[in-house]
Amino acid sequence: MAKLYLLGGESVYRRNARAVNERALEDAGPVPSVSVFPWARPSFDKKYRRRQILMDYLRTLGAGKVDFIEYHEFKEDVVEKLQHSALVYLTGGQPSILIERLKTSGVDELLKTFPGVIVGRSAGALALCRRCIATCRSNGKVRIVEGLGLVDITLKVHYIPENEETLKRFSLEETIFAVPEGAALVYDHGKLSAIGKVYVFTNGVTQVFSGVFNEKNLPT
Repeated sequence: MAKLYLLGGESVYRRNARAVNERALEDAGPVPSVSVFPWARPSFDKKYRRRQILMDYLRTLGAGKVDFIEYHEFKEDVVEKLQHSALVYLTGGQPSILIERLKTSGVDELLKTFPGVIVGRSAGALALCRRCIATCRSNGKVRIVEGLGLVDITLKVHYIPENEETLKRFSLEETIFAVPEGAALVYDHGKLSAIGKVYVFTNGVTQVFSGVFNEKNLPT
């Protein structure tokens, strides 16, 4: 199974999670080929400038070939591209849209057996988890969305202190990991670690995550 980087959010213009991406690319090996899935927005983002900025960013961090996977591509072509990739990058946007498209296309099953590194940014990180805390953009309501389950946790990204009371309420039912922009959780062979300051909410209590978590035990 892949090593996963669950990035709480980043502006690729400001490059404010450079350390996370550098480590992910290092883990993927020398001059790794990258497959990017820009599937998380209602309308597919094919703007040259936005893609070029992300491509340039990844290449400055050591990536080799950077390939954008289009939603309309045949699954066989996606399989072939992933076979030649060391790192998969899931962009941000709306998690429910990304999760549905990954499932409909069958890419969710490909990710579960991908042997390299997967970076999920914002919605991309949420999609990789069993469940996620998402905020509806139209009305601001907070809800739980079922993800792909590559990591058996519930995740909140773009965490800010103003979210604390809401997450405390949700944590009365289940443990929640909250990752601010620029920080990340790293999942590797059943264990979680943090890059930057990550928070965990359990039974209505908030603490900074600094211990070890596996899928059978609460954080220590």
